[in-house]
Amino acid sequence: MEQKVKLALAESMQHFRLPRFDEIPDVGLYLEQTTKYIAGYLEPLEGVSITTSMVSNYVKQGLVDKPVKKQYDRVQIAYLIFIAVAKTVLSLEDIQILIEQQKRSYDERTAYEYFCEAFERLLLYVFGLRETVEDVGVDNTDEKVLLRNTIITIAHKIYLKKCLALLCEEKQDNPKKAKKKL
Repeated sequence: MEQKVKLALAESMQHFRLPRFDEIPDVGLYLEQTTKYIAGYLEPLEGVSITTSMVSNYVKQGLVDKPVKKQYDRVQIAYLIFIAVAKTVLSLEDIQILIEQQKRSYDERTAYEYFCEAFERLLLYVFGLRETVEDVGVDNTDEKVLLRNTIITIAHKIYLKKCLALLCEEKQDNPKKAKKKL
């Protein structure tokens, strides 16, 4: 892979950051506002998206509590961010199992903050912006190991999708050069 592609991959994730729990609006966002808010954060991630119909489906399936007066609060938005990212590699049934496990072990704020930190660190590592992965937290509970393995899988999938998209783009920009490499 050319250095140009490697640099483009690294740059695409260099400033990625999910909103922390206290940064998520708690004033209550309507469905359209909620999806627009979340989509703005997920936009740099290849293959990760959220739509109003997806949110409605997650509510219908019980993954997220029903909105109060058609408005989603901070906790619901945090769950929606996690679900949008996790659904790239897990079924909704598997995500439900993770959420149930989390509810038995950690409060929403703690779980979401851990998810954000671990996800961002692993993305930086997978995209070559960190030499090592310092573990988030000091304990290796079953819940954290399961979540970290899920996040590692997600990070690698995002890397592969971005890498393949860049290689495809490069091939389209310069088809003669791409043929010579083959």
